[in-house]
Amino acid sequence: MKEIDAKIIEKIHKNNSYHIKLDRTIFYPHLSGGQPRDMGTINNTTVLDVYEDGRDIVHVINKDISTNSVKLAINWDNRFDLMQQHSGQHLLSSSFYRLLNAYTDGFHIGKESVYIDITKPELTEEEIQQVEFLSNKIIQSNFKIKSYIADENELSLLPIRKEPNTKDDIRIVEIDSIDYSPCCGTHVYNTGEIGLIKITRWNKYKNYTRVEFICGSRAIKDYTWKNQYIKEIGLLFTSKDKDVLKNTKKLINDVDNLKKENKKLKEELLKYRANSLLNDSKPINGIKYIVKEFKDISINELRPISSYLNSKDKIIQIYSISDENVGQFFISRSQDLKIDLKKVFNKIAESIIIKGGGSNQTVQGVTAPVLLNSVIKKFYDEILINCKG
Repeated sequence: MKEIDAKIIEKIHKNNSYHIKLDRTIFYPHLSGGQPRDMGTINNTTVLDVYEDGRDIVHVINKDISTNSVKLAINWDNRFDLMQQHSGQHLLSSSFYRLLNAYTDGFHIGKESVYIDITKPELTEEEIQQVEFLSNKIIQSNFKIKSYIADENELSLLPIRKEPNTKDDIRIVEIDSIDYSPCCGTHVYNTGEIGLIKITRWNKYKNYTRVEFICGSRAIKDYTWKNQYIKEIGLLFTSKDKDVLKNTKKLINDVDNLKKENKKLKEELLKYRANSLLNDSKPINGIKYIVKEFKDISINELRPISSYLNSKDKIIQIYSISDENVGQFFISRSQDLKIDLKKVFNKIAESIIIKGGGSNQTVQGVTAPVLLNSVIKKFYDEILINCKG
């Protein structure tokens, strides 16, 4: 049913909306049995939510209805999508049970995909393919899907996959002698209407394996965009679709090799720049002082140079980086020197405006461009007074 007439039996106004109970409905309540609610309208007013209140179903709208008689209409595309996903879940869970003796412990229909949690901590690619193949063979065979209420005596004769969570009005959804499952959800009439089941990914989740999949129209949409991507990537490689993976792996390998070569060149350049700075250093009392102003380098680029030089003996590095907006400074020492640069920073901060911080070995910060030269001189003079080799 896509549309139905009904009568209002209760209407409550709360939280700026109207909560309505009807004498009958075709709207499925939200997350009842793990299935999302139906979308649709009541008298052309959008239904915002549908939920259970005991044995009643409540419809939420944001506009009052003055009549007692109303017309309900559900969004059939949304309903049929949920039917495909839910029936597909029953079939997939049955296949996992038949082939791998794995039960389904959790189930969720999301906006883009569906997942089940199965009682098997690990799955192989081959097992996934076997389960997927069996499920789609059953779809193609177009078995009937039927539902009926079973009492306790009838239930005891059925090979149900899981025990029901109620003792009254137990509804069984049966896939033509293949699968029997207690369920209150909406389903298609035969497996052919599921269309297709495609498992998209799986991963370990607690003591289970979480298996994500899509059915029917969702699977077709998924195939459409993936096929388009493969075609476009193939055009970039000027190769056939089947060669895309091979060419992508080759590209990644080439990029990795280039990264390694680039890293090696950067390390050589770093050593070259560091040694050039060291050659220009000024020795005072057995300590080499490197004082350098930069305009074409960042603090982040200075750090590896500084680390390389700090591995050597008795070196003080005093760097400044200036532009029109801010003056930056970076001060560091080799590990064998005793001076505490953090104390030096704090002392200088008492006499001139600087911001920053650091450790006893390295400090950095900023100041106004016009003050940068004064800041560098203060660091140099203070370090010269206090430095001990």
